[in-house]
Amino acid sequence: MVGLVLVAGFLLLAIVGPFLTADPAAQDYTAPLAPPSGAHLLGTDDLGRDALARIAYGARVSLEAGVLSVLLAMVVGVPIGLVAGYYRRFLDPIVMRLVDVVLAFPFLIFAVGMAAILGPSLRNVIIALSVSLFPGIIRVTRGEVLALREMDYVSAAVADGAGDGRIMFRYILPGATSTLIVQATVGIPTAIIGEATLSFLGLGVQPPTPSWGVVLTAAQQFLDQAPWLAIWPGVMIALSTLGFNLLGDGLRDVLDPRSSR
Repeated sequence: MVGLVLVAGFLLLAIVGPFLTADPAAQDYTAPLAPPSGAHLLGTDDLGRDALARIAYGARVSLEAGVLSVLLAMVVGVPIGLVAGYYRRFLDPIVMRLVDVVLAFPFLIFAVGMAAILGPSLRNVIIALSVSLFPGIIRVTRGEVLALREMDYVSAAVADGAGDGRIMFRYILPGATSTLIVQATVGIPTAIIGEATLSFLGLGVQPPTPSWGVVLTAAQQFLDQAPWLAIWPGVMIALSTLGFNLLGDGLRDVLDPRSSR
């Protein structure tokens, strides 16, 4: 429930926040690096831009990158894992060796390399993160398929003459849905941290578009003068990842058919 509340709060901030705050690009030349006050609840940056507005708009960008990259990874990874697990004698060895090669690289290192090749932009960040995520989704999907294809109801469908496509998408895939939902929920915070890292390194969203990583990059040179500029985006990243992880744990307990009721 705590995770659900946190996730709902961040989604509300991303959707409604930019309409309720000031223009994140508007500059107040009379109040650069101003501390939190009634006029600027979270203070201002070195150009006099409202920190709350930039945090609110950054939530939209960061969550968009996190959610879309996971969805794209699911669209690519789930069918590949489904087919590899079902045709385990032919396709499975080839697919899994390719997956192992990608998984040999740490997630962030691979994402940084992909972003450097594609160039800095939000679209390319989403592509880089999704390519880095889908090997793990392929492995999870394959593992679920290997377990489900031995179930009695699948054997009954085979005996009834159902084709391979019907068995995979009508009988096996629905049984793996709960695990895949949990995997997606856990993958979103990884993607959020990945987007913040890429933007912090200059390989992601580019200024003046604010994201939490971009705000952190701008704040690092003013840590002594205005530490709040780095504190708030750091808190947002920490709480959003905590919320999605808690939500994933809760969904796993709720959706697991073996859990006690």
